[in-house]
Amino acid sequence: MSGKWDERFRARLVTPAQAVACVKRGSRVFVGSGCAEPVLLVGALGARPDLEDVEVLHIMTVGHAPYAKAEATRRFRANAFFIGSNVRDAVAHGAADYTPIFLSEIPGLFRSRRARIDVALVSTTLPDAHGFVSLGVSVDVVKAAVESADVVVAEVNPTMPRTHGASFVHVSDVDMFVRNDTPILESAPEKPGPTGLQIGRFCASLIENGATLQMGIGEIPNAVLANLGDKQDIGVHTEMFSDGIIELIENGVVTGKRKTLHPRKVVTSFCKGSRRLYDYVHDNPFFEFLPTEFVNDPFVIARNDRMVSVNSALQVDLTGQVCADSIGTRFYSGIGGQVDFIRGAARSAGGRSIIAIESTAKGGTLSRIVPTLAEGAGVVTTRGDVHTVVTEYGIAELKGRSVRERALSLISIAHPDFRGELLAAARKRCLVAADQVPWPEKGRPYPVELEARERFGDAEVFFRPLRPADERLLREFFYSHSPETIYQRYGAPLKSLTPQQIQDQCALDYDAEMALAGIVRDGEGERIVALGRYELDRATGMAEITFTVGETLQGRGVGTWLFQRLIRVARDRGIRGFTGTVLAGNARMLGIFHKSGQPVESRLEDGKYRVVVRFAGEGAPA
Repeated sequence: MSGKWDERFRARLVTPAQAVACVKRGSRVFVGSGCAEPVLLVGALGARPDLEDVEVLHIMTVGHAPYAKAEATRRFRANAFFIGSNVRDAVAHGAADYTPIFLSEIPGLFRSRRARIDVALVSTTLPDAHGFVSLGVSVDVVKAAVESADVVVAEVNPTMPRTHGASFVHVSDVDMFVRNDTPILESAPEKPGPTGLQIGRFCASLIENGATLQMGIGEIPNAVLANLGDKQDIGVHTEMFSDGIIELIENGVVTGKRKTLHPRKVVTSFCKGSRRLYDYVHDNPFFEFLPTEFVNDPFVIARNDRMVSVNSALQVDLTGQVCADSIGTRFYSGIGGQVDFIRGAARSAGGRSIIAIESTAKGGTLSRIVPTLAEGAGVVTTRGDVHTVVTEYGIAELKGRSVRERALSLISIAHPDFRGELLAAARKRCLVAADQVPWPEKGRPYPVELEARERFGDAEVFFRPLRPADERLLREFFYSHSPETIYQRYGAPLKSLTPQQIQDQCALDYDAEMALAGIVRDGEGERIVALGRYELDRATGMAEITFTVGETLQGRGVGTWLFQRLIRVARDRGIRGFTGTVLAGNARMLGIFHKSGQPVESRLEDGKYRVVVRFAGEGAPA
């Protein structure tokens, strides 16, 4: 450190009490974010008995909030742009304020002085050799606060990591310094449980190699990260991250190599985690800590191709409206960056947004998927913004879907204990047909592990289990058939399928009933080109099987692949074998049965073969 900067720094070193003496009655004070809360300065501010009508502005902070205590309401009033646990009760009882706003817009409030800041209390590193301090783990809205405040007080801490990006502030731009040698605050990462890990697996199945991710903090984001180990060249552009990212970087999963904006960089505005995380980001040029007005700008976010946002919620109604900041009339958290990233991902080439939630709350007694949002609940994300909702029971695709299809999809991923009442409510509201087929009361969650991609000549086909909202795709598949294909599949010259026939085919328990659809892209849409299904007869342990391949892909091995796949699925579920009926003239279908590698029996009756395939080999049931 040169002597000149050293002299300026030392001349401005004061005690915490001296530093907060600049706060006057009626002042508006900003407090630094997250784990970068300046704890000595906050403590000294809270200890001032002479203050009155001081407004304290902040987003989520991790430390104590003495300004939000009941006994301090005459002297202070907190104003949270995002509600943390340390001010939640104060907001709920009217002793503190909540200002709902997109995270990307908070810096503009400060710079325009719509939210004037008299004093900014922040936490930084010690000055470097050039007289710059780093804002460390929280650049977010802190950068704008420092640049907008009339007085800036920095609590310098040698344990604060020096982060790269737009995190630097010169000594000459800070009015007072207070030294704190106590380690900065930490936030222990939440370890995901079985439910969280299942949600993480579903989310990971939607993330392609080379995608760029945004994720929040908590069990579900950590579970998503824990399921990305087999991905390649993942990028990160996120408002925040925690410890879960370290292993992915060290294992070569997160490289940022294919990012279209800031390649080979993790772009963020703050991090929150353990000492290990802080040591990892310290002086690490792989991380760019940039202000919220840039990181959360939807138009900036959209410059990342294949942008995927993963956010959570408190409730989702049957039309796709998302409540994320309140439980009924009680404010709980905030808008945060959810809408910023959902809209940015929507504008991204190949992007998608995901709302990931556990299906229930309060020990399984309440469904998070609800007929209507609770009275007073706020709509943070509109039904028009939501692309995908994920629970531990599966994936609901909402983008471009009708209200009926949305309701069906969301009911299918609700906890089985609540599906009946959700369907009844949907019928009452006329969201679905009055005779809508109910889902099986018991069954497996959507089996994402059965998804697969296979190439047949020049055609790539994505195979996945059918979902309840696939009625339209299934109907279109039926009408794409020639009369000959329809007759071979159904044994009758059908002209159409009834709504109940379509619904029956989509209402699966993924155990005794299974259907795998082969799907190809059609622009940004999808078409079913092959479908195989079985239904178990529990009395015999055998399952009736049917499958159909569209005319454009017949003769390419699609039927053989689909049949072999269904054999493996059925055997894993304890099924003894398949039975089926094939018209005598359908030599291609008969060939698939006889070339399956399994013992086959066939008997001709009235122009139809009754075929029995008994599974052989290791693992077959007795």
